[in-house]
Amino acid sequence: MSRMSTQNPLADYLSCLVNQKMMPTAFKVTVIVGTVLFSINHGKALLNGEMSRDRWFSAALTYCIPYMVNIHGQYTSRFNSAES
Repeated sequence: MSRMSTQNPLADYLSCLVNQKMMPTAFKVTVIVGTVLFSINHGKALLNGEMSRDRWFSAALTYCIPYMVNIHGQYTSRFNSAES
């Protein structure tokens, strides 16, 4: 991973979203956590054929959020390790 700068942590985090070393773990977490959350939040609507455009958008976010949270965890862990 490239060196993280403390001058712009948002830019560092955004670059981590596509970091090849962080992505595999984030994808695994996303598939598991996102699917559980999707089933809880949208499973009944999917099975009943009631998925609207808004509901599909919400479903997509259901998968995006665990990815972003996992990347943030990896970013924070690596940043804290670099400071030590």
